[in-house]
Amino acid sequence: MSSPSEQTILVTGANGFIGGHVLKEALKKGYHVRALVRTEKSSQKFRTIFASYGDQLSWAYVPDIAVVENYASAFENPPKPITAIVHLASPFTMAVSDNKRDLLEPAVQGAVAILEAAKKYGSASLRRVVLTSSFASHVDLTQGYRPGYTYSEKDWNPQGWETAELDSATAYCASKKLAEKAAWDWIEANKPTFDLTTIEPPWVFGPHVDGVEDLKKLNQSSASLSQLLDAAEVPAVDFAGFVDVRDLGAAQILVLETPAAGGQRFLFGSHFDYQTAADILRENVPELKSRIPEGTPGAGLTQAVYAIDGSKAERVLGIKYMPLKDTLVDSFAEFVGAKKSAAVAA
Repeated sequence: MSSPSEQTILVTGANGFIGGHVLKEALKKGYHVRALVRTEKSSQKFRTIFASYGDQLSWAYVPDIAVVENYASAFENPPKPITAIVHLASPFTMAVSDNKRDLLEPAVQGAVAILEAAKKYGSASLRRVVLTSSFASHVDLTQGYRPGYTYSEKDWNPQGWETAELDSATAYCASKKLAEKAAWDWIEANKPTFDLTTIEPPWVFGPHVDGVEDLKKLNQSSASLSQLLDAAEVPAVDFAGFVDVRDLGAAQILVLETPAAGGQRFLFGSHFDYQTAADILRENVPELKSRIPEGTPGAGLTQAVYAIDGSKAERVLGIKYMPLKDTLVDSFAEFVGAKKSAAVAA
């Protein structure tokens, strides 16, 4: 395998929460990166943040990730051969007006379009596509908290097109499952010269490469975590798992560098619940003790809820998960700062 400085990684959704950390990790390791975003405006903040890397980072614009032809310019004249694609771009929001139009179709079409584009425009040097899916493609919402059950890579969310339009949470979970299945089906049908690896994180928490200026503009994961700040009570469990965004960013690159990761699914993360998060914050960040609800201390770890087995990523990729304490302390430093700035501005 050639050195990072002789390779270009193409990253879709590069201006997002996870995307920023993938760029940071790839550039730090010496890779050339072709970052894909929808508009030039959406690239400006990261252009500034990563300006010191000069022409090691280049940009391309894909206004619609579901249209194969939109990717043509992304593959043109890379500084070094494109050896891998990290596909992060996909809708992640519960605020939709039409589940099929806003979630299901874009996710499925986007997953297939990047593979079609890789086949159409990629060269023989392209060896792997990494699709970031979600724990949502594993979880069976019809089973509720499913106490005693452990989710792993063998699990698939049973939801299909016919049930996915019931509510936005079901539709989101179905969109991730349907998109991932469509990608694997495409690989099986087309048998391209590159392989596919899928990454399935649960909640993704941690600091933002570009910081936090407005709590009202947070991504879905960070918004869910930030609701603990100044809350009246501890929220109930939604997804009982998390991974630190810094671990996830590093893992994307480790997947590219690990031959044995090809053709594999990887479920990331470990247990998470809001009560345990509240306990950790109240104990370790004194200034937050009056701003985080007490709930029932210690009850989080005894809740009857499913477990997540993220050990395959540890074994195959060699990652070591960051403790929840570190993730929470760094996340809430940003949340508190943003809220303080908003209060001053008001």
